[in-house]
Amino acid sequence: MNRKKLAFILIFLGINMELFAQAGENKILVAYFSWSGNAKALAGQIAQATGGDLFEIKTVTPYPNSYDECTKVAKQELAGNARPAISGSVADMAQYEKVFLCYPNWWGTIPMAVFTFLEAHDFSGKTIYPLVTHGGSNFGRSLEDIKKLSPKAILGEGLDVSAFDRNPNDAPKVTVPNKDVTAWLRKNGIAAK
Repeated sequence: MNRKKLAFILIFLGINMELFAQAGENKILVAYFSWSGNAKALAGQIAQATGGDLFEIKTVTPYPNSYDECTKVAKQELAGNARPAISGSVADMAQYEKVFLCYPNWWGTIPMAVFTFLEAHDFSGKTIYPLVTHGGSNFGRSLEDIKKLSPKAILGEGLDVSAFDRNPNDAPKVTVPNKDVTAWLRKNGIAAK
């Protein structure tokens, strides 16, 4: 059957051609929480390279703009095992097979807003690729916490990015595009679009 006849039949049956073409694609979600802008910048690079959908994990009550004040609030949230309310949620998590989770290391783990996000969605069978930004503390215990919060997910190879490694005179900002992110995507078989 030629393509014109197939297209006519699909249109006649009311099947959306775009959805038909997307069937079987590995949809990618790039979820990020960012206070300083580093995780946001890297999430943007990942979304652009993969064609993934961006989702910002944003708290209903914003964190203080002052670094010192923000770290105090973050420490209090961690000590109290808080789950700060986040605005919005991923409408159709089932469509995604791969999730890039970008976040800063706050007090040795993921920010409590990321706890809220992970508990609010079903990651069963999905591969989560964590990317942490930090000032020298790498992943801390964030990988263990992600596993606990999403036990039915597959934890893919993560990447830690230190702002100080790449921009020692312009800390704490990461370099974008980031060569480490590009290499990490290729290493994990994620083709750039």
